[in-house]
Amino acid sequence: MPRKLAVASSPVRDLLALVNRPEVISFAGGLPAPELFDVDALRAAFDKAVSRRSLQYAPTEGDLDLRGHVAARLTARGLPTGAADLLVTTGSQQALTLLVTALLEPGAVVAVEEPTYLAALQAFQLAGARVVPVAGDEHGMDPAALAEVVERERPELLYLVPTFANPTGRTLTAARRREIAALADRHGLWVVEDDPYGELRYRGEPEPALATFSERVLYLGSFSKIGAPGLRLGWLRAPAELLRTLVIVKQAADLHTSTIDQAAAAVYLADNDLDAHVRGLCAAYRERRDAMLSALPSALPEGARWSDPDGGMFVWVTLPGDVDTAELLPKALAQDVAFVPGAPFFATVPDRSALRLSFTTNTVADIAEGVRRLGIALG
Repeated sequence: MPRKLAVASSPVRDLLALVNRPEVISFAGGLPAPELFDVDALRAAFDKAVSRRSLQYAPTEGDLDLRGHVAARLTARGLPTGAADLLVTTGSQQALTLLVTALLEPGAVVAVEEPTYLAALQAFQLAGARVVPVAGDEHGMDPAALAEVVERERPELLYLVPTFANPTGRTLTAARRREIAALADRHGLWVVEDDPYGELRYRGEPEPALATFSERVLYLGSFSKIGAPGLRLGWLRAPAELLRTLVIVKQAADLHTSTIDQAAAAVYLADNDLDAHVRGLCAAYRERRDAMLSALPSALPEGARWSDPDGGMFVWVTLPGDVDTAELLPKALAQDVAFVPGAPFFATVPDRSALRLSFTTNTVADIAEGVRRLGIALG
């Protein structure tokens, strides 16, 4: 018989199966808008990339051309990177899994921002790690709270999404990034900077990557939110010694990420202006974020609070009073609208009054209607 896992299925993945009806306006999934995929250019890239070489086994480290393009993009964004600094992974989720395998023994302590990305919590729980939360506010993780956790718990790893965090939409300030990096250096702490949303900025100036401040910071990136998630392409930036270990771990996991997908992505990046495509995404998502923020005040009960993100995909809502948003979800589904209850995003004691709304996959008109339906369900 298979061993029993002490990890629950992702409520977001389960919910996506429930809301797969055309009449449901779903704010549940953190998905990119499919109508904005650059389908024609990607099709042309695949046509150009198909060859006997791209259908063959490939190096575990990843396509050298693709790593070169990714390195150039990271360098242009202020994070100096060479192709040799990168490992191509099957989505950034695999990058996290590889790090967990390489760095954590059962019982190891992992510090996380609270709340945090629930698939990361799953990965740590599957590894038998003990997850401890670190408090924060609207400016991200509190370095003073982290210092207390480090002194008390001696974590081996810190995980955070510092830019447009999932689920809160918060962004860690530059000053706090410097403090956290300095703390990691002092204590020999590995830090995982998960950055799937960093290029999706709709307001303000970009913050420097946390990895610019310390070699203890392991940077995870992804093509899923700015390209297409179906490609399952991510990357991991790490120091050479650790990268060698991660390559061996990946060899044991899957030999290498899809050769043809990597080759097509490399062709796409060579032949197209991805920055221009991202600007188009930001323009569309900015309108959708603004539509949601405009609609919420008239729909949510008095005393409700919500985030006002500068980018990313999510608005984080906290309802007043003694409510459990998991119990409110069936009422919302009855109104043909969906959200994700907030409790699964917490490592320890959940805030059951919270919920996550994603604004990226619906039109401005559908967002207004969906928030109206949500108001009825919560009323």
